Amino acid sequence: MTRTKVRMRRRKRKNGKDLLFNVILYLLMIGLVLVTLYPMWYVIVLSFSNSTDIAKYTGLVLWPEQFTLGAYKMVFEHPLIVNSFKNSVLVLLGSLPLSLVMTVLCGYFMACTGMMFKKLVVALILFTMFFSGGLIPGLLNVKDLGLYDTLLALIIPGCLSVYNAIICKTAMEAIPDSLKESAYIDGANDFQVLFKIVLPLVKPTLAVLALYYGVARWNDWFTASVYITESDLLPIQNIIRAVLLVNDVSLSSAGFDNFDQYSEGLKYAAIVVSTVPVLCIYPFLQKYFTKGVMIGAVKG
Repeated sequence: MTRTKVRMRRRKRKNGKDLLFNVILYLLMIGLVLVTLYPMWYVIVLSFSNSTDIAKYTGLVLWPEQFTLGAYKMVFEHPLIVNSFKNSVLVLLGSLPLSLVMTVLCGYFMACTGMMFKKLVVALILFTMFFSGGLIPGLLNVKDLGLYDTLLALIIPGCLSVYNAIICKTAMEAIPDSLKESAYIDGANDFQVLFKIVLPLVKPTLAVLALYYGVARWNDWFTASVYITESDLLPIQNIIRAVLLVNDVSLSSAGFDNFDQYSEGLKYAAIVVSTVPVLCIYPFLQKYFTKGVMIGAVKG
């Protein structure tokens, strides 16, 4: 009985410590979530406010003082913002398939064994991961190719990320060689092995890479600031940068009589509108995210 009582006391102490640890852990996680989400909520609240209310906000802001959709109306009606949103969509739809194809082909080459000059080619590929020609040579190259001031300048340069190709290569190396060898014995060529065996098995990784490329292209503003001078060809991120930093996107000449009333809310509304597409796509790819990143991680 004595030993039993001692064991029960130890269990109670252990359960009490576990309960205290769980409570502290949950409180820390809740605090971290609040700290992370509040800036997003702050932007949303200010996007539904007018300039007068935004100027009066001090401290913690939980709800707009006067709910209004005026800033969003200006975002969706202004021709420059609408056109920049279309440009971003076109760049994304044009660059994403090209990037995935280039990444798959590069990753498959690095994952294959017995390729001629493989070590040399892989070394050259990895070299570009750490060293580049520089900004000026890249600009001259784009001009010589006739891509300057075109949307192709935002699609073709940088369509392949060596880092993403390495992720793809690692996932392909995790596939058993016996599957490929059996396909070769049955008379399949490299393209059939790639498209009918390898790609179906690395779909989670491709979904993650699509997310990487999509978010990178959607948020990229520097490339357009270097290669694009026409305002009609600028993507949405460059317009948002102009709104936030210099507050000049020719809005005053767009025919908005109440521009001053919603000029501040326009900044936050533009941020929300540009962020929504990524937030809408991510839940569909979330189930592939962990599996796609971790697949083949234990294989060197």
